Amino acid sequence: MSDSAINPENNGVKPRIAIPEPCSYDLEYSGRALPAYLQAVEAAGAEPVVVPLKSSPEEIARIATSCAAILLPGSKADVDPQKYNAKKHPATSPADQLRDSADELLLQDAYNLHKPVLGICYGLQSLNVWRSGTLVQHIESKVNHQAGSKVEIAHKIVVAPDSLLGRDILREQAETGVAVNSSHHQSADVIGDGLRAVAYCPEDRVAEAIEGTVPGHYVVAVQWHPERTFEKDQLSGNLFRSFVQAAKQWLDRRLSQ
Repeated sequence: MSDSAINPENNGVKPRIAIPEPCSYDLEYSGRALPAYLQAVEAAGAEPVVVPLKSSPEEIARIATSCAAILLPGSKADVDPQKYNAKKHPATSPADQLRDSADELLLQDAYNLHKPVLGICYGLQSLNVWRSGTLVQHIESKVNHQAGSKVEIAHKIVVAPDSLLGRDILREQAETGVAVNSSHHQSADVIGDGLRAVAYCPEDRVAEAIEGTVPGHYVVAVQWHPERTFEKDQLSGNLFRSFVQAAKQWLDRRLSQ
């Protein structure tokens, strides 16, 4: 994919991107975290559409139908370990049933219609579990994966060069190592059906990105937070532009049918 291919400044209708509220039980966090995702999507050339977590399933379905792609953001919650048949770790945060339900409905719609999917942090974990994968409930490592929002660089990752992330988004930097701003204590363990791990922290092999394996279906999820750095970091901006371009292409195909 060339630079022009990920440039969303094309004629036509802006694609609408469904984004669930981050967390139903910590409204302060949710209100603080959500704007960055909206701004990143807008800057990349799309229209963000917030999915209120208190919406009924019918309301969420209506929103999903009106959108060309979904973005699953981070959260204060952790995915319920019962969903992947695990006993809850003492460090695992409370689950968020409303967020889980919204994610599942949005993912079902996206997979049914091959709409683009972008997962970020909790969004990666939610996607992986929905695809029958499992999670490391609490990372035990000397690497600082829980750097927090004020730390721009936590560690480096190495990306598979044959992946969408490595080939089309990170490009030549994929193999030499890319610095990321990790802020997570969980990660993908067993990778879900139709997904593959495409990026790792080289020091401890913690999975840092996964992708879908179905040709023609854009599914990318990263464990770090590109929404915090999209304005000044080209690689973060590339990720959102690539996602929005995939949404526009999906919309163009639908409108031409």
